[in-house]
Amino acid sequence: MKIYCDTSVLREACLNVQRAVSTKTTIPAIEGILIKAIGNELLLTGYDLEVGITTSVPCRVAEQGAIILNAKILCDIVRKIPGDQVYIETDERLLATIRGGEAEYSLIGIDGNEFPELPTVSGGYPVVVEQKMLKDMVRQTIFAVSTEDSKIVHTGVKFEIAPNLIRLVAVDGHRLAMRTETINYMGEELSFVVPAKTLNEVIKLINDEEDTVSLGVGKRHIIFEIGNYQIVSRLLDGDFLNYKNAIPTTCASTAKVNTREMIESIDRTSLIITDKFKSPVRFIFDDKIVRISSITALGTANDSFSCEYEGPRVEIGFNNKLLLDALRACDADEVKIELNSGSAPILILPTEGDGFLFLILPMRLKKD
Repeated sequence: MKIYCDTSVLREACLNVQRAVSTKTTIPAIEGILIKAIGNELLLTGYDLEVGITTSVPCRVAEQGAIILNAKILCDIVRKIPGDQVYIETDERLLATIRGGEAEYSLIGIDGNEFPELPTVSGGYPVVVEQKMLKDMVRQTIFAVSTEDSKIVHTGVKFEIAPNLIRLVAVDGHRLAMRTETINYMGEELSFVVPAKTLNEVIKLINDEEDTVSLGVGKRHIIFEIGNYQIVSRLLDGDFLNYKNAIPTTCASTAKVNTREMIESIDRTSLIITDKFKSPVRFIFDDKIVRISSITALGTANDSFSCEYEGPRVEIGFNNKLLLDALRACDADEVKIELNSGSAPILILPTEGDGFLFLILPMRLKKD
């Protein structure tokens, strides 16, 4: 293989593909990036047997070929190599020579045939989503995925796709986050769970928010096509929570609050809550006002903010972080909070429409 490639283009591709490379494995091939010169392109692939990222960059190919090079060393080289152009040559001994400017490196590679084949997904109705929409939907749900392995399926985000609709749902046992949007889709209904790790890589690759993302969904795998990149990932198996049964269908009280005011009030009242001194934040929802307080071994904090309120008085406690995560994900100046009692979950909703829904379980309050 002999190729000439633009240094900055190769650098960006290597750094993006490297994120799918395994760092803890006994298989040397998947510690590397597969580079393959075909036609007038250089294909780069990283794959840790769960998530794979592949892309192609234009280059001048003097001789076709393929080799696997250690991802960390290759990325370090192209990140620091001088010159506007990189020259890579490999020989029959799998020795790769990399030159740029006055710098030259020799790396021992692995036969490209030893790289595991990425899963393929074919058939099905294409699902196309605006990049900005998908990025926002993932950002507004992924924070609520479970970080525990007791039920693997809850470490991912559930996608529900139906004619003209896409919905993302995440749960972790203490909260639920849901986002719903309208899309141009007329295929069959789809339901699948994508690992959070995969979605983190997806949103990192989104940089042209006016463009679209294409989803290819199979029985066990999914492919995201984003610009010149493809991300292939396994889907998570298991019984996802029947979240619709967990969402209250009625409410006794409703508060309309300014999102920023509520976030700032919780922030102030949480200053005495630390990892060592944990305590729920106490809320009293009453006529036109929300009183908020916290008590720990360090002291007490009290604050309040105004609201529009209908219904009986409710006193309820929450983990401050869970509530802040949901409020910061709302992307709305005002939100509606639906309550039933001090021991029932609350819903945080938009004042109009059904674009998002956040459910949070309360914490038990100690009696004064």
